[in-house]
Amino acid sequence: MEITPQMVKELREKTSAGMMDCKKALTESGGDMEAAIVVLRKKGQASAEKKATRIASEGMIGHYIHMGEKLGVLVEVNCETDFAARSDDFRSLVKDIAMHIAAQSPLYVRREDVPAEEIARERDIAAGQVPAGKPQAIIDKIVEGKLGNYYKLVCLYDQPFVKDDKQTVEQFITSLVAKIGEKIQVRRFVRFKTGEGLEKRSTDLAADVREALGE
Repeated sequence: MEITPQMVKELREKTSAGMMDCKKALTESGGDMEAAIVVLRKKGQASAEKKATRIASEGMIGHYIHMGEKLGVLVEVNCETDFAARSDDFRSLVKDIAMHIAAQSPLYVRREDVPAEEIARERDIAAGQVPAGKPQAIIDKIVEGKLGNYYKLVCLYDQPFVKDDKQTVEQFITSLVAKIGEKIQVRRFVRFKTGEGLEKRSTDLAADVREALGE
């Protein structure tokens, strides 16, 4: 099948990949646009894995303040060079990640950040939900599936990206890694919500005061 300039342009608009990469992907997929997107994503993932061991010490602190100014996020996203950090693509990514954190309330960046005792607790809960009499191999499979769903709730990288739920946040980041040619990673974030936790702290304080008074 002939690969036309219009096909290359369309694929580039969908993926932001280079013109030559788009043409090669379309040629490899026989002109199938969806298959070509898969080819580019696989190549982007491979490229990102090669860059994973590099040091990313540049970057920026991004922020997002939700309408009404009662919810806000600060997030540090790192890359390798100040040149990349100042690019529109990188800054747009940081803004999107901050907005995602505001919307989806992750607790950790990656699975590795979840405390071991928390994972153990979730495993116990998941195992306890499996009907009795199941073979151990089936139990293990069910538990791992439930744990995967837990990671999607609490880990930023595992969450479906809020602006495109067909990809995870990690895949969204990987797509830019392939484009700019540098390692990119979210280092840390904090999410603020007005009044969050105050009622609990007030209750705890009152209890402390009563205890101190001997009541």
